[in-house]
Amino acid sequence: MKAILITILMFLIAILAMAQETVDTMATQQLQEIVIQAPKVIHKADMDLYYPSQSAVDNSKNGVQLLNNLMIPSLAVMESLGTIQAAGQTVQVRINGRESTIDQVKTLLPETIKRVEWIDNPGLRYKGANYVLNFVVSNPTIGGSLMTNVMPALNQAWGNYFADLKFNSGRSQFEIWGKFKLTNRIKSHRDYNETFTYPDGTSLTRDETSRGGIMDNTMGNFTASYSYINPDTTVLMVDLSCHRKFTDKFTYNGLLSLSNGMDDILLTDMHGDKGTKPYLSVYFEQHFANKQMLVVDFNSSFYFGRSYSDYIEQLPDAAEYLTDIHTMIKDRNQAYGLEADYIKSWKNSRFTAGVSYAANRNRSVYENLGGEIFHQRQDKVYFFAEYFQRIKKFTLTAGMGAHYTDFMFKESNQGSNSWNMRPQATVTYGINQNNQFKLSFETWQSTPSLAETNIAPQQLDGFQWRIGNPNLKTSNSYMLTLRYNFNVPRVAGLFGIRAFTSPNAITPLLYWDNDRLITTYENSRGLKNLSFFIAPQIDIIPKWLMLSGYLQYRMERMCGTGYKLHNYNWSGNANLRVMHWGFVFSAQYMRAQHDLWGEKISWGENISVIDLSYNWKDWQFGAGMIMPFGKYDQGSKMLSKWNTNEQHMRLDMRMLYLSISYNLQWGHQKRSAQRRIKADANVDTSTAGGR
Repeated sequence: MKAILITILMFLIAILAMAQETVDTMATQQLQEIVIQAPKVIHKADMDLYYPSQSAVDNSKNGVQLLNNLMIPSLAVMESLGTIQAAGQTVQVRINGRESTIDQVKTLLPETIKRVEWIDNPGLRYKGANYVLNFVVSNPTIGGSLMTNVMPALNQAWGNYFADLKFNSGRSQFEIWGKFKLTNRIKSHRDYNETFTYPDGTSLTRDETSRGGIMDNTMGNFTASYSYINPDTTVLMVDLSCHRKFTDKFTYNGLLSLSNGMDDILLTDMHGDKGTKPYLSVYFEQHFANKQMLVVDFNSSFYFGRSYSDYIEQLPDAAEYLTDIHTMIKDRNQAYGLEADYIKSWKNSRFTAGVSYAANRNRSVYENLGGEIFHQRQDKVYFFAEYFQRIKKFTLTAGMGAHYTDFMFKESNQGSNSWNMRPQATVTYGINQNNQFKLSFETWQSTPSLAETNIAPQQLDGFQWRIGNPNLKTSNSYMLTLRYNFNVPRVAGLFGIRAFTSPNAITPLLYWDNDRLITTYENSRGLKNLSFFIAPQIDIIPKWLMLSGYLQYRMERMCGTGYKLHNYNWSGNANLRVMHWGFVFSAQYMRAQHDLWGEKISWGENISVIDLSYNWKDWQFGAGMIMPFGKYDQGSKMLSKWNTNEQHMRLDMRMLYLSISYNLQWGHQKRSAQRRIKADANVDTSTAGGR
């Protein structure tokens, strides 16, 4: 620990020394006869501003590609996989302040993106988001556009297909877009072993030998929207969309051996879900005199689908099954959200206040329990007010939110409700335009999910069951972060320290009930972690060769009923990009963060991607490979005194793909209508048990 702290201190001293002699990294812009010099990155109190260079625009065919070409430190953007992450966490994406999706960012024409705002300490209006990306889009001078992209794999049944069409008439704009993602019968296997320890001290070990498996993950989206815009006065937008998950299934076959002498047990483990989710959204924005604004957003979504799990153990040539478990849950769920925000701005200050209401109504039919029906009601209300003030080199942001949650199961009349306060504050000190310190304190709440509270028992295998806990309370999280942003010749980035605690985190709890090992959920005794991170962006050869990345070291401790665990790990990503003569070559690698939650350490995808594309007029032609080096790995390790196991899921992800994009623009198009807020209407889904 002392060595780490000494290293941090030396790094800060070195950067401060450079800050006194810093020469701005300049991007030249022309305004009539005057040449204006501006830093490539502008560090403001509440965000970092990135202005796309002409080279970045010319070598992009959609908003996701432009974002990748900006090389923002700490961001991992993988267009082929459709993901945007920062430090292993999800990123909330917005367009002109409106919460959006990665697919919607892909519909943006690069020429219309004025700047990208990167917010690494979101305020109260963002409702606990880890990070926020906001694309500021200008008024296009075209009356319509057609954007298409196809990305099929050559050696697997995998691919992404996308199209977007816009039309304008007066102050109105019509848009339709669709996306289809194919993943069919990708070969997979898993490495898995576990040991059960009974209360009397005896144990049983199970080892699996993989006999192969497959993964299916095919889905589609279709959206139609209408918008009316009277600039600086009124904005009205209506979206109607439908998401269809055709199949999301994992099937695994293995050979099971037990330490009690039973060998060569044939194992089949299959789980998945499929369903349809229609979505309706209505957004209204009205501007008033004296820099005042009222924003209202209504959203509703529905889910009709099913979740299933099958687990079978059978001896060779035997007619009877040793274990035969089938779970089938049919969902018919609804969600509604309404939010209203008021924003008042002055020269050096801003006041924002808002209120939102979200309701979930869930109906689940357990066919494996003879058609037993469970109803859950969940209501959430959120109030907040936040004030921003600039005082010379200092800026102060402070606010308070109040979050009320209430959920109830109709059949058992069990549930809970709670009020939680959400204070938040940020202090920023700018030494100069290229050096900035930022100290932020954030809080948020996490409500229990449908799977965590449902009391319907689910059998997972021959030993294990899962039962929800309807008495769970909403958990609280607190985070304190110190960041230092710097910008020196050819190098920009940040260095930081983050402390996090969730004193009553909702986590799994294992216990024995006779010969059954039960997994339920509890409000634990808390998770604490401390992280050190650095995220540089380096222009090795300006406008030609760039390198960006993120490196994090994290220490954490988790406490719950009967356990205290520690975890230490490195994680990060690296992105190398070469752009010249219309060619773009990129190489990316991401090492997943290992998270301790309850008595389990889990990690996401360790993955690599290389890609080469060529831009010619309205076309872009490309080829790439997913996992050109290394092994795809995603898994977990259980550290419970009752059950220790380690699982690695391996996929045959070494895929060679082609990519073809075509953009057509015409006429005098109206600007895209986008939102500044989005009411929460995320519909719940059930989860069938599975190992």
